[in-house]
Amino acid sequence: MTHFSALGNPLSGSGVPTSGAPGITAWRALLALAVVFVLLATTGWTAVRKHQADAGPRAAALHAWEKGSFAGRPLPDPDASPSRIARYFAGLNAAQQRTLAARYPLVVGNLGGAPLALRYRSNHTALLQARETEHKRMRDQRLTDEGRLQAGQRMHRFESMLRPGRQILAFDPTGRGRAAEVFGDLRDAQRVSVVVPGVDTDLLTFEKSARPYAAPVGMADSLQHQQRTARPGLRTATIAWADYTAPAGLGVDAASGGPAEDGAVRLNRLLRALPDTSVGHTPKVALFCHSYGSVVCGVAAHQLPDSVTDIAVAGSPGMRADNTSQLGTRARIWAMRDGDDWIADVPHMDVGGLGHGADPVADAFGARHLSARGAVGHTGYFVPHTDSLENFAAIGTGSYQDVSCDSTDPKCSFVPGAP
Repeated sequence: MTHFSALGNPLSGSGVPTSGAPGITAWRALLALAVVFVLLATTGWTAVRKHQADAGPRAAALHAWEKGSFAGRPLPDPDASPSRIARYFAGLNAAQQRTLAARYPLVVGNLGGAPLALRYRSNHTALLQARETEHKRMRDQRLTDEGRLQAGQRMHRFESMLRPGRQILAFDPTGRGRAAEVFGDLRDAQRVSVVVPGVDTDLLTFEKSARPYAAPVGMADSLQHQQRTARPGLRTATIAWADYTAPAGLGVDAASGGPAEDGAVRLNRLLRALPDTSVGHTPKVALFCHSYGSVVCGVAAHQLPDSVTDIAVAGSPGMRADNTSQLGTRARIWAMRDGDDWIADVPHMDVGGLGHGADPVADAFGARHLSARGAVGHTGYFVPHTDSLENFAAIGTGSYQDVSCDSTDPKCSFVPGAP
């Protein structure tokens, strides 16, 4: 929840006790109410808004798909199960698959169960088309200067995503946009890590040049590199998953569970569509959930497939649960927060539906406490040479004996039955 930082630390320098004092609970409650009123004053007394896909190229592509047919057969329901989609594509030859992907790139590229290579190919085609659209908008005099500037920014983002070797697993240019990218060989991975980012994630912030480890692409790339370093003989893959509509800025959505509920559905759909490996086994999966992404993971937890063994949260505003048992998952829950993360000053409470509940690094929550030594600030958890990144890699590769625990939980690395 990056934009809560605009509030800073309302208690610092005020003479109010910040820890261990009898009045802290009351002050936290008052601070929570202050946050609520700031949000409502800023965004209006509105209910949580449900995110719906705007009319756009993907909506048009889905409409054409639903009305179309191919090789004398109706096209499958795009919401069909991954196994149903996989059976459909298995009935097509390679040339037919390529033709279908070229005709409906924004559908095939986002279709769980479609062959991975075909999805990458489809999204490359969709990105070429989206780049051309933005190139034209840059010169459209009907747009404002700001509109043409944003078109240029989007065009450059699409050019970057079109670079050779990039594996775009999902892409939708509608509105602020959605995307997901794979690092490593997802088809043959023994272990898969999924990075779930937070507020203000969209196509323009999917990757960043100045602060790469603060964006989904840099986070996932850094984690994949660390996993390969930690266990070079293990086949791993990491997904930068920005395929949900994250809250934009400070507002009711950022303090509510609405976007997380929609994101949880999409996250579970991704996890259930992960391909079996070449030897026929579903890979083990770990989720790495940052900031508001931990809210998404918390809401998704009770429906996660058994392949998900671990959920690690960093800089979490809460998981919309009072403790780990309320998450309803058999996955291990890990939590970390560095000492310089402003999220600690956001009250972990639920007031009138705003706020995300208990603090995952509080002892009562029941998560295993990880060291975040070396990480700085709210977006420093995936920076190389930090305990936080090395801990993520240890969890992602199943190397629990290499986990570095926080001093408050020195036994966190003990995992019964783990290799």
